[in-house]
Amino acid sequence: MNSRRRVNFSTVIPLRLLKVAAFVVLSLNRISRVAIVRNMMPRLAGLSLVLCIVAPFGLSSAGAQTPCRSTVIGDLHVDQFASQTYQRQQTVRVWVPPGYGDASNADRKYKVLYLLDGQTAFDECTAFRGEHELQVDETVTRLIAEHRIVPIIVVGIDSYERRSYEYLPYKDVLGNGGGPEPIGTKLPDFLVTEVLPYVAAHYRVATEPGNVAIGGTSNGGIAAAYTLLHRPDRFRLGLIESPTLPDGNGALLRETEFLGRGPDRVYVGVGTTELAVPGGDKFAAQLGLTLEGANAGFAKMSETLATNLRSAFLNHPEVQLVVEPNGTHTSTSWARRFPRAIQFLFGAP
Repeated sequence: MNSRRRVNFSTVIPLRLLKVAAFVVLSLNRISRVAIVRNMMPRLAGLSLVLCIVAPFGLSSAGAQTPCRSTVIGDLHVDQFASQTYQRQQTVRVWVPPGYGDASNADRKYKVLYLLDGQTAFDECTAFRGEHELQVDETVTRLIAEHRIVPIIVVGIDSYERRSYEYLPYKDVLGNGGGPEPIGTKLPDFLVTEVLPYVAAHYRVATEPGNVAIGGTSNGGIAAAYTLLHRPDRFRLGLIESPTLPDGNGALLRETEFLGRGPDRVYVGVGTTELAVPGGDKFAAQLGLTLEGANAGFAKMSETLATNLRSAFLNHPEVQLVVEPNGTHTSTSWARRFPRAIQFLFGAP
């Protein structure tokens, strides 16, 4: 079953656990003061509550009841369809540009960016816990208004609990060599046989591969790059942010070393301090490296990816590599670089 709903106003998400939390507070019999606080970075599509002991403060009912208000700008449609590949309801978030519904544009087809981890693209209320939205809607709205890019449609494709398992085409031999073989090799065909047909049936998107981009961050960056390599008949533009190239012990670099046809245009972004995040030092130690050495290697791998893509034999891909000083493996860095990436891919003529 397919379902569609339109979001173009602030959405209120109720905190349904407040009554339960209040009962817990009362049952503590004032042994300690308890505060219920809303996690400021909701995980996926919901809210998570954190019950914590905070002495000597009491329960702040005003703060606890504050709902998350949508930060979406413009016209966002949240659709679902039944995925045969993953045997679940798949959510796609389709942002259409200003003027899309005007009669004068009724026959217009729009260039399109398909963006993995779609729940992180447009709304603070659905971004991953501990992260922020990428501000895709705000950025694209501004750049269109300033005539820096052509009007485009952005399709966010939600990820789910087994994100790494479904995104990665290579086993994480460095961090989890004994784990199961991931199924990321299925993703390109899932996009081509399920996502693209659904979107094309409901929205006026261009389908020529030179007008179709695939993008992602982190593991999503690996998945986007892999899709560019394996379905160049449908995707010839790419947005690759902080790709986790150590996965597969550099397998994607080996796969792109002798590339026949590369993308028409691809953006690659990375920071010089990608691993300056919680757990980064542990990752470096696991590899027997210093944090400084691991950071340098992470950036070097992205530079090598850009070089490999430029060196395709059959065409001459336009590749923009951005190495941001002090950029980290976070949504804050990705959002900061997004305007540059989107202008490179969809710049106004």
